[in-house]
Amino acid sequence: MQGAGLPSVVLTHRDISSPATNMLSSPPNDNTLISKEMLEEARQRVKDSPLKIVRTPLINVKETTLTLESKCNLLLKLENMQNTGSFKIRGVANQFARAQQGPFITMSAGNYGRAFAYALKWFGHEGRVLMPNTAPPSRASVISSYGVDVEMLAPECLKTAVDRYVRDHNMTFLHPFDDLDLISGYGSLAFEILQEVPEPDVILVCCGGGGLLAGIASAVKHSSSSTKIYGVEPEGACTMFRSLLDGKPVTMDAKSIAAGLAPPFAGTNTLNICMEHVEDVVLVSEKDIVEATSLLYRAGLVVEPSGAAAFAAVLKNKIPDLDNKTVIVVLTGGNVSPEELSCIFV
Repeated sequence: MQGAGLPSVVLTHRDISSPATNMLSSPPNDNTLISKEMLEEARQRVKDSPLKIVRTPLINVKETTLTLESKCNLLLKLENMQNTGSFKIRGVANQFARAQQGPFITMSAGNYGRAFAYALKWFGHEGRVLMPNTAPPSRASVISSYGVDVEMLAPECLKTAVDRYVRDHNMTFLHPFDDLDLISGYGSLAFEILQEVPEPDVILVCCGGGGLLAGIASAVKHSSSSTKIYGVEPEGACTMFRSLLDGKPVTMDAKSIAAGLAPPFAGTNTLNICMEHVEDVVLVSEKDIVEATSLLYRAGLVVEPSGAAAFAAVLKNKIPDLDNKTVIVVLTGGNVSPEELSCIFV
């Protein structure tokens, strides 16, 4: 499926001058959103969590069979090897360490829902996951296997349904990407990177609602201000790209083979943090994502399309001035079924 026909260009804040985006030139100070203390406390909670968060490998592409034209020193952070198959468990661990008593409810296209369901089962909480009916059925089956109720709805109905469950059933909503505890928990991934590579030149992060991008950017900027952070979105699901242009969260009919990067809107907290700390957001096509996923698979790395978008940005030279730079790409997840892979590689 091709994207929405938007150009594969780099969003450069310096190029934005419309009245609607004036706030980009003096973004809000996000110290009240994600402070260094919040990040350090979340880092310790993630480390101590009973949810078995893994310190995932950081490997140089020179150690793999991947051959790229890029002249940068490229390293891959393998969150596709994380417990529950994606980075999401890091944020979930901090959320549940801070959350009040359930029952809990959330909405998710897959990876967050899986981590959420795993945590519910571990802690013995009751909960429910609302999923867009555009998500692969295999994702719903995995979440259900943890004994959690799953309800499939049209994407535009998800938020209304969440509000109804909170109001009528006294459930606690845990946001899948715009929650500050979640975002702080994702900072633990950045700290792992910086322990091995204290000052990388560039870090590329797949972006859906922006939680991981905001968490990594916050942690890195508190530790290594010279590192440039880029977000990568599908052309047909560019909510953060458009939100940065408008200076406010936008809603769109997001569609992409990378379902985990296609929420219908960007987060308010994530947008504010990205305005402060993210260098740019770039767009990749559906074809780019498929090619990246296929190339990684042939090299022995099982990565879902949503987890391969940032790698696609390097593969397709979407980021400027990478020659001789140390570049880290986060492969964010590996939850993809054989059936999905067979469709991707047709």
